[in-house]
Order: sequence, then C-alpha cells, then structure tokens
Amino acid sequence: MTNELTGSEVKTIRDLDYLTLLAKQYPTIDAATTEIINLQAILDLPKGTEHFLSDIHGEFESFRHVLKNASGVIRNKINDLYGNTLREAEKRALATLIYYPNEKLDMLDINERELSDWYKVHLFRLIEVCKRVSSKYTRSKVRKAFPKEFAYILDELLNENEDRINKYDYYNKIIDTIIDLDRSRAFIVAICNLIQRFAVDRLHIIGDIYDRGPGADIIMDMLKEYHSLDIQWGNHDMIWMGACAGNEALIANVIRITARYNHLELLEDRYGINLLPLATFAMDTYGNDELKNFMPRGVEITEKNQREMEMVAKIHKAIFLIQMKLEAEIIYRHPEYGMNDRMLLDMIDYEKGTIFVDGVEYALNSKEFPTIDPKNPFILTEEEKEIVDRLKRSFMNSLRLNDHVKLLYSKGSMYKVFNGNLLLHGCIPMEANGDFMPIMIDGEEYRGKRALDELERLARQGFFNNDPVLREKGLDAMWYLWCGPASPLFGKKKMATFERYYIEEKETHAEEKNPYYKDRENIKWIEKILADFGLDIETSHLINGHVPVKVMKGESPIKAGGKLLVIDGGFAKAYQKETGIAGYTLIYNSHGMNLVSHEPFESTKKAIMEEKDIVSTVMVLESVTSRRRVADTDTGYELKSQVEDLLQLVNAYRKGYIKEMIQTAYINESKP
Repeated sequence: MTNELTGSEVKTIRDLDYLTLLAKQYPTIDAATTEIINLQAILDLPKGTEHFLSDIHGEFESFRHVLKNASGVIRNKINDLYGNTLREAEKRALATLIYYPNEKLDMLDINERELSDWYKVHLFRLIEVCKRVSSKYTRSKVRKAFPKEFAYILDELLNENEDRINKYDYYNKIIDTIIDLDRSRAFIVAICNLIQRFAVDRLHIIGDIYDRGPGADIIMDMLKEYHSLDIQWGNHDMIWMGACAGNEALIANVIRITARYNHLELLEDRYGINLLPLATFAMDTYGNDELKNFMPRGVEITEKNQREMEMVAKIHKAIFLIQMKLEAEIIYRHPEYGMNDRMLLDMIDYEKGTIFVDGVEYALNSKEFPTIDPKNPFILTEEEKEIVDRLKRSFMNSLRLNDHVKLLYSKGSMYKVFNGNLLLHGCIPMEANGDFMPIMIDGEEYRGKRALDELERLARQGFFNNDPVLREKGLDAMWYLWCGPASPLFGKKKMATFERYYIEEKETHAEEKNPYYKDRENIKWIEKILADFGLDIETSHLINGHVPVKVMKGESPIKAGGKLLVIDGGFAKAYQKETGIAGYTLIYNSHGMNLVSHEPFESTKKAIMEEKDIVSTVMVLESVTSRRRVADTDTGYELKSQVEDLLQLVNAYRKGYIKEMIQTAYINESKP
C-alpha cells in the first residue's frame, strides 16, 4: 500500500492508523453513524449558561448566595413559569426554597395534613422549574446528574410522556408515594440541588478568591464540588499558592494580610498553621506604643478586645519586618526585576527616624526596629530564622491548604480563552505608547501572551519541580507575580506597603497603575490584546477583574466600546464604600450577555428567614435574535471535529480500508 491512499476521505497511512484506533470504540458502521446522529443533535442544543465571578476575597456568604441563585438565573426561570399565576411572595418563597432547601424545610411549622398538601404543591412546582432549567441538556447528561436514590423517579417526572394515557393519575401517584413514604424532604433537597446544578453549565472565577474576607477556605470547599469550573489566578491567589509551595516571602505576606483583616483563625484553626512561635516572639519583642498602623482593619476596638487586638497588631508588625528582609533576598537575586527601590531598610536613618524614598527624605512615624541591625538591615536574626523555618514547614505540610492549592493548579491558569472571550484577572502590561511591556525572564524578553505562558510555566515549576534550583526560580517568579512592576496579576509600578505603614505623607502611598489601566477605553489597545491571543477582534471580549469599578464616581464596567468588561465591583466588604455596590457578575447564555450588579448581601440568615434575595440590576450587553447553539461554542468545535473523524471512519468501512468487527455469539463447533 502506498503512502497516498485513494479516496479523499483517507489520505495517509497515519490517517488510517488513527481510524483503526477509532474503530475499536466504534466497531461497526451502525455504531459510528449512531454516534454521528447523537453528536449532531447535541450541536443543535442551545449553548449552556456561563457564570462569571471575580474578586470574591473570602466573602463566602455573598459568594454562596450568588452561586445558589446563579446571579438571578433561577429567579428568572421562576418568573417565566409562574409570572402571572403566583404572587410575588410565593415566587420569592419558592426561590428561597431552591437556594436553601434544608434550612427552609427546618422552618416549616404546619400540621401534618397541611404539610402533605404543602409537599405536593411544592414538589409539582419544583419539578416544573427543574424541567425548565434542564431543557437545554441532553437526556443523558441530565441523567448523569441524578442522585442514585431518586434517579428512576426523576427520570420519569422530568421526561414524562405527554401522550401517556392516564398521565395525570400516573404523575400524581408518584408524588403521593413520595409523600406517603416520608421521602418528601430528601426528594425536595435533591431536586433543589439539581436546579442549582442545571442553572449554570460553566463557572468562571476570574481571580482573587483569597484575602480580606473570613472564608476563602469555605469557598474553596464549594468550588471543589462544583461540576464545571475554571479559575484564572489573581495576585491574592498567587501568594497563597507560593506560600504553600514554600516561598518564605509569600508566607510572610499571607500572614501579614490575614492579621491585617483579623482572620488569623483561618490560618490557625482551619489550615492548621502554627503561629504560636511567631506570636510569642512578637509579644516579647514589640511594645504597645506604636501599633496604630498595624491594628486590624474593620474591627471596632473596645475595652474588651483591646488586648487581643494589640497582640494581632504585634504579630502583624513582626511579620512585616520579616517580610521586608525576605523580599530583599529575592530582589538581590534578580536584578532583572528592577525592584531595587523596594529594598527600603537600608534607606532608613535609624537615629533620626527618617527614610529616603525616590530621593525625598520623609519622617517615619516610628523608630521601633528592634530586630534590625542598621549595618546589616536585611539580615534575619537567629530567632527570626527559626520562626521562618517553622512557618515554612507548617505551610508546606498543611493537608487542607495543599488540597485547595492543588485545585487552583488543576482548574486554574494565568488566563483562559473560552467561547471567544479572553478571561484574565489583571492586565496585559503595556507601555505608554501601546506596545506590550517586556518582562525579563532568564535573560530573555517576553511580551503579551508569550509572557503569560512563560510565567504560568514558572508558577507550576515552583510548586511541582523537585530540583532545588528550578524550584527556587519558580518560587521567585511567583513572588514577582504578586508584586512585580510588570506582573500581569499586579499591574502597578510598586507596592507601597512600607510607606503606608511608616510614612504619613499620602503621596508616598500612591501606587501608579500600568498604562493598561489608564487607556482601557482605547479600543485599539484591547483589539491588539485580543488578536495576540488569536481571538476575533470584532466579536470577542476581554473580561477582567482586579481593580474595583467605582460606580459611586460614575465609572462604568463596560469599556472600549464593549470589548472590555470589568466585573470587580466590590464583593469584598472592604471595597464597598468606594464602589457603592457589592460586585458585578456576568451571565453569558444562548440569548446573549448580561452584566449583573448586586447590592450588598446582608446575611444568609436574613436570606432564609425573610426570603431576601440579593437585589440585582441586569444590564443587557448583547442580545441575539437567533439563539446561540452548542455548535457555536468551543465544545461545538470539538464535537464537529469528532463528527468529521467519524464520517471518515464510516467511509473507511464502506471503501474497504477497515473491516467491521461485528460481535457474534460464540459457537463451540466441537460439540454435536
């Protein structure tokens, strides 16, 4: 047989080898054609709903509620079904039941006869909602999501035959049996969870799960169980990833920020990090006189908690000065980072209590530096070294933290291109003239997409590589991603942490943003970025987080003529005074794109007790007259490729290149 086979469908020996392997999965023409029919049917379904969230910052209650209500998708389905047949209070109650089934069922306070009627009414309603949200999926995909104990019943109820004789009686009998056997509660919980599952086909987290709020670990536990997920790393995620991998400077940053927001219990109680040696050192080393700028944020200091907050402030201060020394080691190792101006400890006149920053002398608000040798300011004391070593072992050996960080690696990346959109937490670093800013890595310049790809490789190397030299290079790159001047996750010229703590003059606190942020309205800039990632500049979008949209000052999340969408609107309570709202989310379904702004979430308790949903405002960004289908998505392109391969296989069967493997019953011819 020559290398060139006759027939346009099978062209090379390599093609034939591939089709021979494919034939093991589809051994007959019937099997291959059946699969083609199945795939073509899937291609014609409406595209699934994508849900985009960003900058959650540990606010687990708000996040959980937005996840449960799918940014209003479920309430919209209820309105579509029952807009004119149920009162607003009934629709609100039904929505709350779907979000929090266990909690709402615990609150039922009605007699047994009324309870049976309540179950019957709500089971019917929930089944109808579940039908609506699952209608865009194949029956096979829906079945796979069923809990085993109710799989048959759910299949019957969600796919009941409209032509069935006595359908009404059959349908009612199933519901009555569920109630009579006291399985109503379990069934309601199962179907509510299914509704939440089917409301969103894909969840995108565009960075910054960690820091500021109290419950990043709870959020990570929820994400572990989510059915379809991707994460774009944020700078606050990167410090936890690097800390878990053993980067000492990032360990110090994690502890400092956690102390700053008074959430040390997250480290101690929930991640099992031993802070006792650090706390003992801080209490023995630092007095109470100059703690003002290190007191926890967002905490009202009272006579009752004064002593505890002072202890947190001392830990905060101690770890910050350790951080400054550790960061100097990285900067010294990497002159290409261009960060010598951040090695500030040798710019201090310890006798006068002043410091030179950018050539200007400023007075310090504290002269208390008991662990710093003015002649060798970047050297850790022996006690500090021991503390850092113990903290490093504790972070690296935390099973729960490792579990969560591995999820960030397995589901996460620096960016994602998905269904024609570029998802990116921070920015593409730019020069003032619109060129991509170069990032020096191992003596080579990287720009744009290529820079992000190399930085992602190094971040993975820092966690997974066992070679000490390569691991250190990766760990240092992770620190640079946290605070480097050309970091796409940080996007600022410098991180002025020291200045905010020790210098009163506000001008020193300013952190100049990368030119990307100054010219985000420039359509040409955004088109250049989209093109660099291989996207269609006419139809694609860049979806960003990282920098809160200051709605109170009239800022819009829609920029560059709609090509750039910024969905950090202030999930973190610490930002809500600036933004005026509690975050943006984005919904992308078969009908188009909707940007949803959310009012602050009060509490889960109020959401359940008072049936208070988050007040949300929907802004339609794009609406299509013809619904987008699976065929128009990345999944659709993969399915089309599979269809093409199967068509080639069918032709190979029919033209005799491959023999069908028809299964027959074994006959023992030796027997009479």
